[in-house]
Amino acid sequence: MVRTLCGSSVSDFGIGTWGMGGRSSPEPGNDLVQVEAIKYALDKGTNVIDTAEMYASGHTEEIVSKAIKEYDRENLFIITKVWNTHLRSQDLLKAAYQSLKRLGTSYVDLYLIHWPNPSVPISESISAMEKLVKDGFVRNIGVSNFNVKELQDAMDATKKCEIRANQIEYNYGKREPEVDVIPFCEKNKVDVIAYTPIMKGHLTSYDVLRKIAQKYNATAIQTALNYVMRRSYPIPKSSSKSHIDELLGSLDFKLSDLDYNELKDNRY
Repeated sequence: MVRTLCGSSVSDFGIGTWGMGGRSSPEPGNDLVQVEAIKYALDKGTNVIDTAEMYASGHTEEIVSKAIKEYDRENLFIITKVWNTHLRSQDLLKAAYQSLKRLGTSYVDLYLIHWPNPSVPISESISAMEKLVKDGFVRNIGVSNFNVKELQDAMDATKKCEIRANQIEYNYGKREPEVDVIPFCEKNKVDVIAYTPIMKGHLTSYDVLRKIAQKYNATAIQTALNYVMRRSYPIPKSSSKSHIDELLGSLDFKLSDLDYNELKDNRY
């Protein structure tokens, strides 16, 4: 099955970059390792990279820029996000231009509002994002960490574009989105992008994951990622080649409906 994101053909999962190059501020000491990890994932067929202006105060976007410069831009799908203190129209436009400069690209494939900000009218933010689409700097717009009401408000605010994605925390330990947000997105043709899809590897407490993983000669991480893939597009973060190889191993099998439902119905 060909995987799509916002209508584009993409790899089965993307690479998240939170923590690469620092968290709240730049920590460039390990940049080369991070760049090589992203390039390794790209060489293995991954073509989606998720980042944000907030990550390491923009330095993570610079790491992405270094990683992608030798690759055909049209074959990549790059996501970045505007922080929720930059949602006024002029602030949002400025933030987008600065992200593009740091990324070294003339456009991003998907631009997301990182978190909602009730003090700024969503219509103002969406209007600015639609201008970015009109001007060719952004190909698709979306949101992140929006609940059903916030997502509906964002959808209602659009005039020229559609909200194409909602990026949320979704993993085996956090399945609450299956109750409301994911069904709403599915009904309205909004792609669900899952961040922290493997819980940073903290999966050892789930006996059912280990049990089902054994049936497929897989790891708990591979099984958990396989589970999340069923109803979302996952973007696990990895800085090591061995971990990327493990993530890629999740593509060697597909959970049967029976096993998927056993995992889904298990309430530990």
